[in-house]
Amino acid sequence: MRSADSLAIAVDLGTTTIAVSLVNLVSGERLASAGCLNPQRELGADVVSRLDAACRSEEAARRMADLVRTELHRLAEELLAQSGASRGSLRTIAVAGNPAMEHLLLGLPVRSLAFPPHRPLFTDGRHLSARELGWELSADVFLFPLPGGFVGGDTVAFLYGVADPPSPAPAPTLYLDLGTNGEIALTAGDRFLATSAAAGPAFEGGNLACGMAALPGAISRVFLEGERLAVATIGGRPAVGICGSGVLDTISLLREHGVIDVTGRLLPPAEIPSSLGNRVTEVEGAPAFILHRDAARTVWLSQEDIRQVQLAKGAIRAGMEVLFQRAGILADEVNSVILTGSFGAVLDPRSLKNVGIFTEKMVQTSLFVREGALHGVEKALFAPEGVTRLAGAIRVIPLSGTPAFEKNFLAHINFPQPR
Repeated sequence: MRSADSLAIAVDLGTTTIAVSLVNLVSGERLASAGCLNPQRELGADVVSRLDAACRSEEAARRMADLVRTELHRLAEELLAQSGASRGSLRTIAVAGNPAMEHLLLGLPVRSLAFPPHRPLFTDGRHLSARELGWELSADVFLFPLPGGFVGGDTVAFLYGVADPPSPAPAPTLYLDLGTNGEIALTAGDRFLATSAAAGPAFEGGNLACGMAALPGAISRVFLEGERLAVATIGGRPAVGICGSGVLDTISLLREHGVIDVTGRLLPPAEIPSSLGNRVTEVEGAPAFILHRDAARTVWLSQEDIRQVQLAKGAIRAGMEVLFQRAGILADEVNSVILTGSFGAVLDPRSLKNVGIFTEKMVQTSLFVREGALHGVEKALFAPEGVTRLAGAIRVIPLSGTPAFEKNFLAHINFPQPR
């Protein structure tokens, strides 16, 4: 068989964004990659709203299945066109998503996910043909296993991609995939513990006044040059919005310089001790911080945006603390942190400390991995045997309605004092 005749597509099916790559199964080379926003967002920005829509209306459920199937087929055609390959050369498509995304892709009922005991209809990986999903392709399709109702194939893929071999680390290691669903895993001793916190789309630029996905023109870094605020955008394009890394950079900087107080309140200019106060104004009748203004547009961070990040970071840190408690360790006993997510840039871990997600030790021991879940899907194309074993080793810790989560959420909703 010629190498050009044996190709596969890896898919990270995220709630907010979809990332795909085309891989040569003989050489292991990545031939092409692409990404887009998940079109299901027209029925809800997050998992909870989409599950609610699917439970209320069979038509909405069918619409979400059609939307994502059509988009994945389009992406497959785009990848093949990029590489000059034919449909007949495609052998396998592997897909990793959270339980809701995989169920909606398959057109399965989602009531078991939306309501207690929040269990998926399948836990093992699923094999089917591309034609069963309405795709004009002859490839086989593999959906990653789902360890639980809140921990899905994307978590398995992330862990599979960064753990080598995929087994518990001797020292506590924390794994974070910061997105609309904040996937959190902890290896401690001989155990894999994992959970998912409903963070909302703020970390990926969603549901914010000027938020956008990590696409060209998104502000991805915010910093000071002397006393002047500076921004960097993806691709060096003119600023058109702000993505997750830029949002976290902004809030971190505003906390450090006294523009936002511990409760998340954007202070009025008269109370701000630096020239950054000149950028605080009202936009659409509410306080806002101006990041960029030119003849074409203005990009700002609103008071409501800050609140959305507070809710997201409170949920993530609370989920982390629940796992630490289950493992019988303290936050500073974590030996290393591996971070991924669709931020748009390699996120400065100090920003995560300044907003209250990381401790100082986590800043010093963190590693950012781009395309963490997608890399794991690609790895599984060549060594699939370990995926099922890893999924079976994960102990899922639910957070919904648990006193421990609620207590920790309230304890971490405010921003920490700068040090």
